[in-house]
Amino acid sequence: HVRPASIAEFDAWQEASGGRVRIVTLAPEAEGAEDFIRHITAQGVIASIGHSAATPDEVRRAVDAGARMSTHLGNGAAGEMPRHPNLIWTQLADDRLAAGLIADGDHLPDDTLTVMLRAKGLERAFLVSDSVALAGLPPGGYRSDIGGDVEVSDSGKITVAGTPYLAGSGHTLVEILGRVPGATGLNLGQVLALATERPAALLGEEAALAPGTRADLILFDWTPDEARIALREVVLDGEVHTP
Repeated sequence: HVRPASIAEFDAWQEASGGRVRIVTLAPEAEGAEDFIRHITAQGVIASIGHSAATPDEVRRAVDAGARMSTHLGNGAAGEMPRHPNLIWTQLADDRLAAGLIADGDHLPDDTLTVMLRAKGLERAFLVSDSVALAGLPPGGYRSDIGGDVEVSDSGKITVAGTPYLAGSGHTLVEILGRVPGATGLNLGQVLALATERPAALLGEEAALAPGTRADLILFDWTPDEARIALREVVLDGEVHTP
């Protein structure tokens, strides 16, 4: 279900958006992928590997062409693959790739998350939510653009109805952050950096508390024993919002 990589399509979207496209996820095995990667990276856009069944060699060629990121590594891949070699090991091993990781406990088991963070190093990893529109809704059956008929469990896990296959995450990034220290042994400061400083650095932005920088802040309460962060206020570009 992966279309060929189209430079013309990218150029059209980039023009329509006024240059706002910053990251593009693509499968390295798609027709035209390497030329596409070279084209977008020449414009300062990050090429990210994801939703792929690429061979290790195809992954390496994509990185040589300029890919610099892995989209939610460990997900968006075949349910069964050779133990080794495979595209996950190759991405873990390449220090040129930063890895996005979904830490909700459903997409990656905690042991897997911990090992991936150790393999990548905290400077080459960041956390993502993969939240979908159904996140936060009560348990039950729903219709979704991702997966069609889906089920939300009591824990918030979202799966294609009647199957174990995930259909996005039912948790926000704030919810995810509260559980990561207990799941990985990292301290809260390290975990917060994985959701703020690291993605900002990838995009060439500065995440800092200093005069002249953007005032994007959150005020929260953290309950370690409950693995929970409770949001109190959000400051977005200097404006205070209360949930």
